[in-house]
Amino acid sequence: MKRAEKQSAHFVVCLNNEGYKASLEVGKLYRFIPDKEAEADGLLRVVDESGEDYAFDADRFHPVNLPATVEKELLAASHA
Repeated sequence: MKRAEKQSAHFVVCLNNEGYKASLEVGKLYRFIPDKEAEADGLLRVVDESGEDYAFDADRFHPVNLPATVEKELLAASHA
């Protein structure tokens, strides 16, 4: 992800779940957890289908900038 996208996007969409079919669904939004160490290794930390956060190859995802009201509701729901 580009630097500006990393700072503003709290969600990413899965583009590739090869090898992780039980953990990721193509086309689904996932909450992104900033992790500089993972990012330095080309990874993104996301909350997967298990409800836990794991690091996956960054190229499996694309950042999604949502309207502020939608993002606020989704973040609140994901922390509940």
